[in-house]
Amino acid sequence: MKKSIFSFGYATLLVASVSFSVLFTSCGDKDDVPGPEPDPGIDPVEIITTEVLKTNAEAFALGNSVFPPLTRLSSSFSFMIELATDNTISFEGPEDRGAPVISRFEHAPKTGFDVPHDYPDKVFSRLFESIGNANITIEKLDSSRVTDRLALETKELVAARVKFTRALSYHYLVQLYGEVPLQLSQKEASATTRTPVDDIYTQIVKDLTEAEAALPEYDSNKSTPTKGAANAILARVYLSWAGKPLTQSDLSAIAGSTDDPAAPQWDNEKLTKAVEYADKVINSGNYELLADFNSLWGIPGQDSREHVYTIHHEGDPTDGNNNGQSNHQTHCTFTNRFTNPYADFHIGPADETLLSQYDDADRRKIITYATTLYDSEDGNREYAFAFPVTSPIYGKWIHRAGYATTSTTATPPSIYRVGGSAAAQPNNIDRIEVRYAELLLIKAEALLWQGKAGEALPLVNLIRSRAGVQALSSLTKEDLFNEWDLELRFEQKRWTNLVRWRTLISTVKSVSDYEYFKEGYKDEESVLLTAANRGITDPETVNAPFYAKAYKHLHAKYDNVRAKHYRFPIPQLSGIDLGITPQNPGY
Repeated sequence: MKKSIFSFGYATLLVASVSFSVLFTSCGDKDDVPGPEPDPGIDPVEIITTEVLKTNAEAFALGNSVFPPLTRLSSSFSFMIELATDNTISFEGPEDRGAPVISRFEHAPKTGFDVPHDYPDKVFSRLFESIGNANITIEKLDSSRVTDRLALETKELVAARVKFTRALSYHYLVQLYGEVPLQLSQKEASATTRTPVDDIYTQIVKDLTEAEAALPEYDSNKSTPTKGAANAILARVYLSWAGKPLTQSDLSAIAGSTDDPAAPQWDNEKLTKAVEYADKVINSGNYELLADFNSLWGIPGQDSREHVYTIHHEGDPTDGNNNGQSNHQTHCTFTNRFTNPYADFHIGPADETLLSQYDDADRRKIITYATTLYDSEDGNREYAFAFPVTSPIYGKWIHRAGYATTSTTATPPSIYRVGGSAAAQPNNIDRIEVRYAELLLIKAEALLWQGKAGEALPLVNLIRSRAGVQALSSLTKEDLFNEWDLELRFEQKRWTNLVRWRTLISTVKSVSDYEYFKEGYKDEESVLLTAANRGITDPETVNAPFYAKAYKHLHAKYDNVRAKHYRFPIPQLSGIDLGITPQNPGY
């Protein structure tokens, strides 16, 4: 396994200094793991208690404190950004737990420690923890003079890394929660006043622009912030900002509506900026669309030339000291491995018909969903993930072995061969934050809104060509929306895309067309009857509770989704009054 450039030893030492920093635990992420020990010879107490940094090592160590909070959110983003959509449901624990609640659009602000796994609270807290650590680092860098032990280049590089990370954190916050406090100094009192959306975006762009100037051009370790990463996030930010994000006032007027807000009126100047920054990445020569979609995934693919920026993961603790940060996206989708393969997954596809949205020739289909798995640790024993036992499994994060091709017609068929043990399904796979294909789609979308569909079309067809599907002869917004979904499904883009397009409600309500929405799944008795009608007469082979639960979630999505769900609620943590008012409309 590659060695991370980041030493995570200071995160927990800084937690007490960071506003809104509250610890949560979840299946999805290991929250209380401090990471590798600090480098020998660096005194963390000195770094915390003194006003200045004296060495390059101290500066890097303090700057690295911004990264651990994000590693603790990789799986949490799945539970928020995927579940509050049409594509995904969660059976993580009892139905009153945090993930199933989001899956049914029943999340509310007052939960905190009362409901374990409350992902909106956890994401809010962790992002502000990273921001607070960034503020501390910047202030100490500003107070520290250049010496023969603390180089100017080090100060500039560390400041660039933490500004990049602060901007990324604020972009998630403003998309997920809207107006949030903008706090750029830990010397000031904790901010509780909600800052206008445009002001937050202005600061995000400022941080990223300043960071880009001092970051290295490229790094083969994709968890290292670089100019390419900063430009990629700037392209994403400008596309999001160009849609004139909904404000508190906008949502107050429609919070209870079952109709989507009016389509955005696109800001042409910001669309041009989105194209400009996407082009900086595309034309840099440092990144490319890999020929084989399969090669993007798993540990071997995590530093591929298609990845622009990733979130580094050390994996689950193995040394008894709680060292390491794990990415549980494999675990959450392939929860019980082969020990109990048809038990409820923690997070997975909402319906079997989602597979039919892919053309049979589409090479992405067999990677995105696993319908058949062979246990390579048990003589390639075959397991089928389909009615009447369960739904397909999200496959991108399953660690595969003996998998040669994405062909669906090969003989013998090229199906996932994976091991069932913890060692065979590691949690040290880096999370892809942004990859080259997303930059092509960002540029294509910005061009489309500018009335330049002809220029956008070849970009979309590049992606379709790699997938092995027929090129489009023209490009509509529906074509573009579809390509975003098919290419980046279960990569934590779905909810933010639907919000940007103002199609969240209508898209969620499309679950009424799903198989498991039908009355034949409304309860266990109905599921057994449906199975009998399909020629399955042995009730012991039918996982009726699973399908009845899926029916319940799909109907709850359809019934509950409202305009208020264009945001998540500002957390009201048990025993802690954040003092951030007003609450988001409708909550």
